Amino acid sequence: MNTSRRILLAGMAGLAVAPTAVAAAPAPMVDDVTVAEERFARMIAAAHAPDITCAREAERYAHAHWPEYLLAARAVLDARV
Repeated sequence: MNTSRRILLAGMAGLAVAPTAVAAAPAPMVDDVTVAEERFARMIAAAHAPDITCAREAERYAHAHWPEYLLAARAVLDARV
């Protein structure tokens, strides 16, 4: 699966759970984040970047905003188990 399709699917998964995850918990604690949660949150953030046509801008957006998508990433990873 190529990278853009992976980012798109991760973004769609994040959109599916983001409203419920945000309503369920307050601001995320970034101190005890697993590597999988951080990577998945960064992938979801990159998929939600305002200008998705530029990969470098998507990476910058993901680097700056990944904690905001942590709850959605945790919800998706918890649903897998």
